[in-house]
Amino acid sequence: MFLAKVLEYGSDAFKFGLAILILVLVHEFGHFLAAIKMGVRVEVFSMGFGKKLFIWKKKKTEYALSAVPLGGYVKLAGDNIEERKGAPDEFLSKPVGKRFAVIFAGPLMNYLLAIVFFWMVFFLGFPYLSTKVGTVKEGLGAMQAGIMAGDRIIAVEDRKVKVWDELSAAIRSYNDKDKINITVLRDDKEQVFSVMIRQHTAEDALRQKRRIGMIGITPDPKEIIRKRYGFFESFRMGIKTAVDMTVMTYRAFGYIISRNLPLGESVTGPIGIWDFFASAETVIDFLHLTAILSLSLAIFNLLPFPALDGGHIILLGIEKVRGRYLSKKTEDILGQVGMGFILLLAAFVTFNDLDKKGMFSKSAELIIKPFSQSQKVITNGGNNQTQK
Repeated sequence: MFLAKVLEYGSDAFKFGLAILILVLVHEFGHFLAAIKMGVRVEVFSMGFGKKLFIWKKKKTEYALSAVPLGGYVKLAGDNIEERKGAPDEFLSKPVGKRFAVIFAGPLMNYLLAIVFFWMVFFLGFPYLSTKVGTVKEGLGAMQAGIMAGDRIIAVEDRKVKVWDELSAAIRSYNDKDKINITVLRDDKEQVFSVMIRQHTAEDALRQKRRIGMIGITPDPKEIIRKRYGFFESFRMGIKTAVDMTVMTYRAFGYIISRNLPLGESVTGPIGIWDFFASAETVIDFLHLTAILSLSLAIFNLLPFPALDGGHIILLGIEKVRGRYLSKKTEDILGQVGMGFILLLAAFVTFNDLDKKGMFSKSAELIIKPFSQSQKVITNGGNNQTQK
């Protein structure tokens, strides 16, 4: 497979760049298609920003490849008050509903791309942790019953389990002090253990504390299995995954606003994303990570901040209520505020990513260590003189 070979020999930067290229192209193509459908003239469709390196013109649209490959844009005719001439194919000449469709189409295409890529991942084989036990914790039901590291759990009561997610869901469905039969495979022989459930307080994926049933085992992180689904079942799973992740993301926003979830622990910037793609060794890994990133991009773009698609949609709503455009001065102020917010957020997530990688602690160590050594020399020197 061509993509597999490309990923095998491509550098980390290439993987990251390829994912960004796909996401930007799909996003801008959404705006482009919607504009054409709504009768809006597209003046420029550019991949990248800055100086145009390659230009190809067809009909009334200029297609360009620009020097800075960190995004792209679609320039619509008459998309601001100063440039508007009143032609019927200009963006601002269209009713609010059609302009909404053009703006919303970009995030929508990213969302649909995420569903398609999730669909492909489930069809090719979604990566799951197996049911092989990695560690057994002292004082809990599994160790007391005799389950050991290396055992492979194949059933909880009469419920067959093939991956760790299924095993966790089965165990968590029981109450405190329930006793359940767990079937394991040890040395190619099936054994059944009667294990007591104990409920403990644990943090979920959003760092919220929950009371869940546990038996005191963790998976073997080295054993990954690929579980394939049928064509139509994969499509259903792709939609479900996208919807579940959307709900979780908006729940996370709610927790951040209510200060129940630290912002630094819930966001990742370009450096963190780069690290994720560096670990993508197969086509499935690449598709999975790109799907997650595409979904995140769609949701982020719809946040109600100026400079984002969601901000433009809010302004359309205000225009609809007022019955007229906002003034150019007001739009400029809101745009500057929105851009300031984006830059501050970008700076924060970059700082956060560097902090997670320990860059600041290492830098501090490089600064403090020579100073400490010099102080030690001075102190030792003084002691030596005293002893003399």
